[in-house]
Amino acid sequence: MMLVLSVFLIPGSAFSQFRPSPDGIKLERTIQLVKGLYVDDVDTEKLTEAAIRAMLAELDPHSSYLNEEEVRAMNEPLQGNFDGIGISFNMLTDTLYVMEVISGGPSQKVGMMPGDKIIFVNDTLIAGVKMNNQDVIKRLRGPKGTVVNIRVLRRGVPQLMDFRIVRDKIPITSIDAAYMVTPDVGYIRLSRFGATSADEFKKAEKELRTKGMKHLMLDLTGNGGGILQTANEIADEFLSEKQVIVYTEGKNQPRYTMNANGDDELKGSNVVVLVNEASASASEILAGALQDWDRAVIVGRRTFGKGLVQRQLPLPDGTMIRLTVARYFTPTGRSIQKPYEEGNSDAYNQDFMNRYQHGELFAADSIHFPDSLKYTTLVNKRTVYGGGGIMPDYFVPLDTTSSTFFQANLNAKGVINRVAIAEVDNHRKKLLQTYPDVGSFRKNYQITDEMVAKLKNIATDEKITWDEDQFATSRQLIFAQLKALIARDLYDSSAFFLIINDENELFREGLRIISDHDRYNGLLKGVGSNVAQQK
Repeated sequence: MMLVLSVFLIPGSAFSQFRPSPDGIKLERTIQLVKGLYVDDVDTEKLTEAAIRAMLAELDPHSSYLNEEEVRAMNEPLQGNFDGIGISFNMLTDTLYVMEVISGGPSQKVGMMPGDKIIFVNDTLIAGVKMNNQDVIKRLRGPKGTVVNIRVLRRGVPQLMDFRIVRDKIPITSIDAAYMVTPDVGYIRLSRFGATSADEFKKAEKELRTKGMKHLMLDLTGNGGGILQTANEIADEFLSEKQVIVYTEGKNQPRYTMNANGDDELKGSNVVVLVNEASASASEILAGALQDWDRAVIVGRRTFGKGLVQRQLPLPDGTMIRLTVARYFTPTGRSIQKPYEEGNSDAYNQDFMNRYQHGELFAADSIHFPDSLKYTTLVNKRTVYGGGGIMPDYFVPLDTTSSTFFQANLNAKGVINRVAIAEVDNHRKKLLQTYPDVGSFRKNYQITDEMVAKLKNIATDEKITWDEDQFATSRQLIFAQLKALIARDLYDSSAFFLIINDENELFREGLRIISDHDRYNGLLKGVGSNVAQQK
């Protein structure tokens, strides 16, 4: 779960302004009647919590109740370290949705993905069972080195997938990768907007500039958001003082505008921002601001559409509610929040599947916007559209040409990662002597027939039937994953993305755009976009 910190302050006397309403008296009276007259003993604390949770669930998908342990668990991905499997999740309608897979963590290594639904943990059914976040956390966390077996349901996969995950110390950093793609194009991958993310970003930016970076690719794919102030501090690196970054407004909240305080440290640089359907919240605020000011070309697929502002409101017993009090709007006035039906979180969470089924992830001409959602950017006066999420300036379809169930199963069972680990453990010294840096490794290292044989042997041990046809289809992707995982173990996380991005069409399209000055400027002027304009 990702925490979005509100920009509003709560006066100390705020709650003294409220008086019990007839509805509040009615709820209190009901609890007292149950406590005094019900046939058996009851836990009124649990009843009260259940009532609050149910009440908030009727409002919108993001208003929620949290006990003290849930608050701590929610904040950890933004500020600390812990032993676990390395995911952020949300427990909605009795189903555990994986919201984020932490880079470098055990879950990523075996191939778990955002959007997976965890059904079983160590043979215990958790889907469709009344279970709070802390109950789930107790099952997923444990000492480093211990094993947890998980079964997940993944969209598009007909059967449950089994994962064997070895718990480890979970690193909470924000920059997954920072490296030079070409002599003048740098790449930074930001996985979250945490407490230290702005400092990490500025440090990475400074280091790349010393290496000759003139233009920047900022990768926000899969970034579920985080702290609003962090997004603003990063936006300062691209915008000039007093330019609007985002504003919030709600029925009981006056408009509050957040402006840039920086001086566009990257002035004169071409900037491409990579986004996809899992880029949410603070990612959308940053991408929307740069798009509205014509400061960057946004490349990828329409973002998630999380644009509701939650205020943390403490309750007398130390618990709290996160109540939606306003909406986020980009500088042009576009609402980031996608539509939702009150009290219908199932439909809200099926939005990705709807996009998949309607073809939005595969074809730009399947996406249409009504004229009522048309907006004009603030510098070049080109047309952009609202309606939920940030629509990119250039659409890149989801690449399914090399993905197969066989490859996904190898990943899920940890087969690919085990072969990579074995290769490094057995040959680390020789590998580093032969390939002293990631550049030489990327250029010259080849997957051997011996490693393919190990893949087959471990697949057999995991009861995976070797499918030669699917292996041929996914061969290049499997080899790239192997090579990238070996590179990460030998060098660092940047090495992983340096190699795996060679197989990433979204990345490659972004690189083509940022490297072509005329095409880049054309897109900033509304020329060359492949996104449908209206219906």
